[in-house]
Amino acid sequence: MQSKNIFSDIPASLKEEFFETLLSSKNIKIERIISYGHVTKEGEWYDQSQNEWVILLSGEAVLLFVDGEEVHLRGGDYINIPAHKKHRVSWTTPKQESVWLAIHY
Repeated sequence: MQSKNIFSDIPASLKEEFFETLLSSKNIKIERIISYGHVTKEGEWYDQSQNEWVILLSGEAVLLFVDGEEVHLRGGDYINIPAHKKHRVSWTTPKQESVWLAIHY
């Protein structure tokens, strides 16, 4: 069995946010997300059928919820987003990667 590091193989630049599924089964999906100043397209909202627990491992980000609530995340901060709570990423650190670990359950 070989271990891997969540911070390895991070691209130096990306045109779009990078999503990588690390583990997936019937009831859970764990993914690594890498942002470099990426945001959700204007007018688009995530409306997921599963709950999402997400931790920002490095960088900074702002989540915006459809009700106007904003949550500013820094490295180490995490949040649980209930299923169908519409949200979007409105800001991420532009000159440093923001590394997320998301668990959809």
